[in-house]
This record gives sequence, structure tokens and C-alpha cells, in this order.
Amino acid sequence: MPQELQLQVLPEVAASAELLTQYVAKLTHNSISDIKHITILKRSIDARQRSVKINLKVQIFYADEDVIHREIHFPNYKNVKDAAPVIVVGAGPAGYFAALQLIELGAKPIVLERGKDVRGRRRDLKAINRDHIVNPDSNYCFGEGGAGTYSDGKLYTRSKKRGDVNRILELLVAFGATQDILVEAHPHIGTNKLPKIMEDMRHKIVEFGGEVRFENKVTDFIIKGNEVHGVIVNNDITIESKKVILATGHSARDIFELLDKKQVLIEAKPFALGVRAEHPQTLIDSIQYSCDYRGDFLPPAPYSIVKQVNGRGMYSFCMCPGGVIAPCATAPGEVVTNGWSPSKRDQATANSGIVVELKLEDFKPFQKFGALAGMEFQKAIEQKAFHLAGETQRVPAQRMVDFSQSKISESIPQTSYVPGTTSVELGQVFPGFLTQIMRQGFQDFGKSMKGYFTNEAILHAPESRTSSPVRIPRDEISLEHLQIKGLYPCAEGAGYAGGIISAAIDGEKCAIKCVESMF
Repeated sequence: MPQELQLQVLPEVAASAELLTQYVAKLTHNSISDIKHITILKRSIDARQRSVKINLKVQIFYADEDVIHREIHFPNYKNVKDAAPVIVVGAGPAGYFAALQLIELGAKPIVLERGKDVRGRRRDLKAINRDHIVNPDSNYCFGEGGAGTYSDGKLYTRSKKRGDVNRILELLVAFGATQDILVEAHPHIGTNKLPKIMEDMRHKIVEFGGEVRFENKVTDFIIKGNEVHGVIVNNDITIESKKVILATGHSARDIFELLDKKQVLIEAKPFALGVRAEHPQTLIDSIQYSCDYRGDFLPPAPYSIVKQVNGRGMYSFCMCPGGVIAPCATAPGEVVTNGWSPSKRDQATANSGIVVELKLEDFKPFQKFGALAGMEFQKAIEQKAFHLAGETQRVPAQRMVDFSQSKISESIPQTSYVPGTTSVELGQVFPGFLTQIMRQGFQDFGKSMKGYFTNEAILHAPESRTSSPVRIPRDEISLEHLQIKGLYPCAEGAGYAGGIISAAIDGEKCAIKCVESMF
């Protein structure tokens, strides 16, 4: 039987098969020739001490043993061309994993996506970056793959109680992700690799009889007697089904407005909002690894930090080592920031959302909007930022120390945010209570991470799409909407997920419940 061991080794040992074999041989009192193969099962970084170590869980195969390699296979998909149809609204991770699960269970998914396929999206992303033109249906949030495809592809989740994380990771490997995502403690695919994976998922859906329709925007729901009977697409095309999985993402404001207008039950939901902070990656490396140069064997350092300030949580969100800040507006007249990293995380800067938790009481100035109060609060900040920065896709920006001192920055260096920045006192962007918390919070961050609180760090505003400002309530067991039979609110847009993995898991769960009710 192969032997499993937990090891803690130097980075250069973890990076070299030869050095790792030598280390294991010495540890296990074997000769190097006795060890046929070492499989790394799990890998994480321990940077708590001045000397950074790599934690490894390994499987050792000795000379007289057959090496067993982990094999990844697709599930037993069925041809569902003539099966009962289920409408899936949204082609993000929730929508695609729901579609694949439906096929596995014998139902036919009809995936409706308002945006374009991954290749078609690129021209619209270029337009927002270079020409400041926002296409409301094709941008960093809308289109094949959803918000995650062109904004990083992090696969780490704390939602392990929600479902089978390994199943989702293995499916992603089957569709082309490297097996490293099965090993790393904080797996990451990278924005440069995700589009091909999403494209291959679509091909698999179509191969087995499902449908994926782009530039098909759901503009109405057909509801009769508190039961869904289908949807209207692009204002004139009717698609009938008594099962609709709603997986539209956290920025589909028109869907929230449509549900509210039709008096379909929705609720305001707290979320978090703040700025995106960019530091030189070398500075974050020096803080996290306690060294002047991280060397060739350590990856660009991430960070995670949280503080309580005036009774509110202020924390890092979607931290992108070696990454860039992207323009993520979904409508003209607003600016929104997010971050992403390529697979190698080889850009010169690190960025992270630094956000403050909001409460329902914060939305009182917008209470006339009812369940949409949080969305209107969010929208007002994005529109104010747009106005203050010059009414293009430039964003308001300020050096970190200057912000904490209420001082307009005399200059803003070029940052990774391609559309550009405008020097603004960010206190003008946010309500007073949020500004006060962030000013104090950045100073508190600096006390925990020596060197973090610096004018080398540039704050970009706002980071406002952390999660949905609306929850679409559903039954805990059936996952159907509490009011509308056959409607399955799903994943981030409905308030039940917070990232690629949790969205994929929720998509599968909704598909399973949907099919259970059909047969």
C-alpha cells in the first residue's frame, strides 16, 4: 500500500521532484532508489514564521508497488434532445453546472444568456477598457461564463457544507483545468484559461442534446396562477416550460425589477461595499513572506485581513495577487471595479476589494424602493463615482494615507486599471459612516500588516458588486420560490452563493430538485 505523509518543507524542496524524493527518502529511512513515485495530494503555504514553509500531503509509492494515477472522467451523460425541457436563465457557473446536471439526470436544458459567447465578449471588454463604452448585455458581468470568466476564476470556497466541492473541481479538470486545482489549498484557474473551459462545457451541453442560446435576454416570465409556464425572450419570443432555474448573477438588476413589478416576492439583502486597493506586488510579498525578495519558488503572496471598526466588519475580498483592476459597470452612467489575475499571477501589482459590511438599516434613505432599496443604494454610489471621475469609465482614486487624512492626492500614478483614474477625495463617493469606518480601518490594517498602510497603495472606488443586494426567497427543501411553483432561484443572483464553486454547487442542487419534481 502507498504511504501517506504530512510534510513541511522549504519552497525549493516542494518545487523539485528530485529534492523532494531525497527529503522523503531520508525521512522514511529508505534509499532514493526505493522510492518509485511521489504524488502530491495537498499543498499550502505556511508564512506564519520568518522562514516560509510549504505544507504537503504526499502519497509515496515504493519500488515494488504500482503507481496509481488519479483519473478524471465525465459523468454518464444521456442524450436529452427529446427529453422534457427545463429553462436555465444565465450561462454562468450556476447555469452551466445546472445544465450538465440536468443532462445527467435525463432532462433537457435550454440555457438562455443575454450576453455573447466567450469569444464575442472580448470585443465588448475592449470597448469598455479603451473606448469607455458599456454594453449593458455584454461586459465583465454578463455573457458566457458570467462574472467569474473574465474576473479571475478563484475556486477557493468556505462553503464545503453546501455540497461536494471535489466533484465540481474534478469536473473542471475534465473540462481542461490543470489537476493543480485538486491539490492547492486556494485553487485558481486564471482569467486567461477559463474562457476555453466554459466553451468546452457549452459544447458538452449541446453534444448531449441541450441548447445554449446567446443574446437571448429574458424580458418577462409567464406566470399563471402562481405557477411559472415559461419566459419571454427579447420581448417577443415565447419559450414554454413549467420549470425555470433562475441563475442570472448578482448584477441582473432588470430581473430584480421585473420580479418586483410582477409582485413576485423578493427581499432586500445586506451586502458589502468599499474600494479596491492596489499595492506593488513586491510590497505585499515583503509583508507576507518577511523578506526583501520572495525568490523563484514562492508564488506572489496573497493576503486576507478582517477588522471590526465601529461595530462593522471591514475585510479583504477577492484578493488578486499579480493581478489587475477591471471596469465592471453593467450600464452607462456608472463605474464599478473588480479584480482578476492571469493563471501565472505575473502582473506587477496586487489588488483586493476592501469592503465594509452593510446592514438593512443603511438603506433607509431608499426605503421607497422596497425590496430594491439595497440595489438603489448600490446604484447611487456607482453613479456618483461616475460623475465625480469625469463621466467616463475613469474611476475616482486616492492614495491610501491621503484618504485616511481626508487629503486630495496631488498625483495618482498609473495603475493597472486601464480606463484610467481621476484624483478625488473618496469621502465624496461614500456615505459618511462608510467613509469614517474605512479611514480608521486602513490604519488598523497597517498595524497588523506592517507596511500595508502606505501612500504607495492606490484606492479605486467603488468595489460594490460583492454579492447580490436582493434575495429571492425559496423553500429550504424543494428550493422552489416560496410563491411561484416551478421557479428555482439559484446561486449568487438569488442570494445563495458567493463564487464559482458555491454557485456551481447551488446550480447542481437546483437541477436535482427540479428533476425530482418532474418524475
